[in-house]
Amino acid sequence: MTKTAIVLAGGLGTRLRGIIGDLPKPMADINGRPFLQYLLEYLSRQGLERCVLSVGYRRDAIMGYFGERFGGIDLVYCVEDEPLGTGGAITKALSYVDDQEVFALNGDTLFLADLPGLYELYRCHNCAFAMALKPMRDFDRYGVVVVDDEHRVVGFQEKRARGFGLINGGVYVMNTQVFDGLDLQENFSIEKDFLERYYQTKRFCGFEFDAYFIDIGVAQDYERAKAELA
Repeated sequence: MTKTAIVLAGGLGTRLRGIIGDLPKPMADINGRPFLQYLLEYLSRQGLERCVLSVGYRRDAIMGYFGERFGGIDLVYCVEDEPLGTGGAITKALSYVDDQEVFALNGDTLFLADLPGLYELYRCHNCAFAMALKPMRDFDRYGVVVVDDEHRVVGFQEKRARGFGLINGGVYVMNTQVFDGLDLQENFSIEKDFLERYYQTKRFCGFEFDAYFIDIGVAQDYERAKAELA
């Protein structure tokens, strides 16, 4: 299994600005510790040894706090001078990855999926790209990923009120050459411009993990994270 992850930690946290001030979103305080610390501790428990942090806005706050090693993980920083979108940020960070495969995660989400298990499924199903899917009930904030009986992604559905669905948990494993030869801009979205555009021609898979999930993108869930991660 690859021991390297890319974490997207360049978020501005616009919707949390009144709560966290000018800090980057992954540095939002959760009970005296930045949210990103919970994520790095999770990666360490999953057996990862190296993390490429994609940073941009107020990167000094992240780099000054975590340094070059934290919680048993070596940290490397990939700096976005201009916002590149989730896809562009991953693409740039790949230049810091020596492995053939790599995990990638959102820095404002904590989804405690089984990374070795996800990697094994990715290899067994011969995927070019695989994502961990979170089963969700009674929600309207997220779109839904549709997979067939062999776990291949066969569609995406827009946000609306639902009783149940599988959402993209923001945890991926991929071949480091997965973007090669595709018609992608320097600034692009991993969700809209890559997954939703190429799922019919490339083998993208989604695997369900009913594990803890929190996304601190809005104030209500930020407050929930403080209660649940205490």
